[in-house]
Amino acid sequence: MNTKDLLSISDLSPDDIGRLLSDAVELKARGWNNSLSGKTLALVFEKPSLRTRVSFELAMKQLGGEALYLSPAEVGLGKREPVADVARVLSRFVDVIACRTFGHDTLVQLAKYADIPIINALSDLEHPCQALADIMTIYEKKGELKGLNLAYIGDGNNCANSLLLACAMTGINCRLASPEGYLVDKNIFAKAKAYAEDSGAELYSGTDLKTAIRGADVIYTDVWTSMGQEAESEKRLKDFAGFQVNAKLVSLADKDAIIMHPLPAHYGEEVDREILECPQSVIFDQAENRLHAQKAVLRDMLGGLEIGGRH
Repeated sequence: MNTKDLLSISDLSPDDIGRLLSDAVELKARGWNNSLSGKTLALVFEKPSLRTRVSFELAMKQLGGEALYLSPAEVGLGKREPVADVARVLSRFVDVIACRTFGHDTLVQLAKYADIPIINALSDLEHPCQALADIMTIYEKKGELKGLNLAYIGDGNNCANSLLLACAMTGINCRLASPEGYLVDKNIFAKAKAYAEDSGAELYSGTDLKTAIRGADVIYTDVWTSMGQEAESEKRLKDFAGFQVNAKLVSLADKDAIIMHPLPAHYGEEVDREILECPQSVIFDQAENRLHAQKAVLRDMLGGLEIGGRH
């Protein structure tokens, strides 16, 4: 990787992404191995999780390593103990930290003071591990990446930011439709445009649903109200009216389009339940691939070699 840490998809190069996807597919096919025997991952979580915690714990276990979960009450990042101190203490005990937090700044501080790799397991700015699993799923279902059309409908949140960057780096045309005031981060979009100049990807971020969805090979949505935004729920429901992924909207996409959602879903808000239950939905393959994409990241970071020398 370009750096010791994975705080953003932009910490990877396009070649890194290609290699990690190849490794993830291989690891998914091979199952359990001992490539990270003797290595330990600390999971430092400020937010609750289903997929993130289970996939990281199992990733280490399936690679022969160990994972240690540290709850908010046990660590108290920046409250009970300064982030800098947590980073330096854990650097003496474990080999890598995956942190699921609110403010992205917490991750930056961890990375600054830790001597070991830091993985962004979700922050308010990005969700790079989700994006890697998403790209892996698209590749599995479509057999290619470059030139595909992905429509993202909804909040320009952390998932949207990472997905946009990943698409731009891999040559996927990414079109995001969000209500005014909820577009993806301007700095992220500018960075994605720079990647797109090299990959040939076409990017759009605006309020026009039809521009985003027309001819899409992949339809992606996410919740309108994320953790920590509950006080805005009523306002967001009004602001996002008309941006639901439903049968009428899906009919404008390619007939073989796949439908994606990082979960958990708020059925009846950003998406109809029937849409995520239809044959085009790949949401549970997408969830499973969190495990395999993270195995590839962990093995890459920790330089794991199996007995016999095979990587």
